[in-house]
Amino acid sequence: MADPEGFAASKFTHNGRPRTVYRAGSGPAVVVMSEIPGITPQVVRFARYVADAGFSVYMPHLFGETMRPLTTAYGIKSTVGCCISAEFRVLAAHRSSPIVDWLRALANQAHQEQGGKGVGAVGMCMTGNFALSMMLGSPLLAPVLSQPSLPAFKKDGLHASEEEVAAAKKRIAEDGARILGLRFHGDPFCPPERFQKLRETFGEAFEGIELDPSTANPKGPKPIHSVLTNHLIDEAGQPTRAALDRVLAFLHEQLDDREGKA
Repeated sequence: MADPEGFAASKFTHNGRPRTVYRAGSGPAVVVMSEIPGITPQVVRFARYVADAGFSVYMPHLFGETMRPLTTAYGIKSTVGCCISAEFRVLAAHRSSPIVDWLRALANQAHQEQGGKGVGAVGMCMTGNFALSMMLGSPLLAPVLSQPSLPAFKKDGLHASEEEVAAAKKRIAEDGARILGLRFHGDPFCPPERFQKLRETFGEAFEGIELDPSTANPKGPKPIHSVLTNHLIDEAGQPTRAALDRVLAFLHEQLDDREGKA
């Protein structure tokens, strides 16, 4: 594995489980969680955008090989590894994966180090709904769910326990937290029923961005899925770039100190 350029690697341990975390930027903390198959160059590009926008990025190595490009074989291997791992419950509709406990601890550590109003988190694909579950037990005010793909085989599942959903509602009501979601129409891994469930559960606190698949980068893999990475057309005026800009604006809205101290 190669460390991404411009990121400092360190170890964070919780409950005896050490993992590498890549750090860059300054300002309010944002945990960036990679999609399958891992921290690809496209995930790193997104993390750089977050850091350049004025945030402290904490990007944990959860699976796969850092900086290895996506291929079909690599994607399948990484997916199988997650499916058999005790840290991921890919079929669970009403409970989160055990790895979320480690991610909450990381979010708390990041907030302790950076201060400010709270923390942001961006989950993608398999990690998409982790950003929602992390709202229990951490100062998470800005969860971004990009093409959340768990649970498998239950279209309207949120991959979160009743306790986690209740904690999210409480943080929305008491602390002004909001939730941002992104998906492409027709994405078989993130069906429309999941966004409808988010709307029914969180009301106006949930903002959903749903893009026409014709706006996706045609050079990306099939099916069309990854709004912020593989299917991003990184050009002004492109809907996927507008979605990326909305993510950055959302993080600022939720995390910037309203008295002027970020």
